[in-house]
Amino acid sequence: MEEKTIQEWRPIVEPALRSKQGEFKLVGYSDISTEEIWECLKEKVWKGNPTKRLHEVVQDIFHLPTTTYISFITVNALRVEDDDLMASIQAVTEGEEQP
Repeated sequence: MEEKTIQEWRPIVEPALRSKQGEFKLVGYSDISTEEIWECLKEKVWKGNPTKRLHEVVQDIFHLPTTTYISFITVNALRVEDDDLMASIQAVTEGEEQP
């Protein structure tokens, strides 16, 4: 079986992502998208864009635990809050510098 980068497999594994999305919805995560699952896998499981075989990519999708996804969305939420805080601090300090 041929190896491709994760990004090259993306269109082909869409059915597996939709299946995982349905599984997460069954356990109460109704607002999850296939794109969020994909981003979680890229960041937490694959750490980039490695080359893998199709069966390995599908296996990774089906084995993604909800705890890994929750960790991913929590960290991303904290990043957004941190970015908002830094933007607010920058706005205040820039305002103080003006005469």
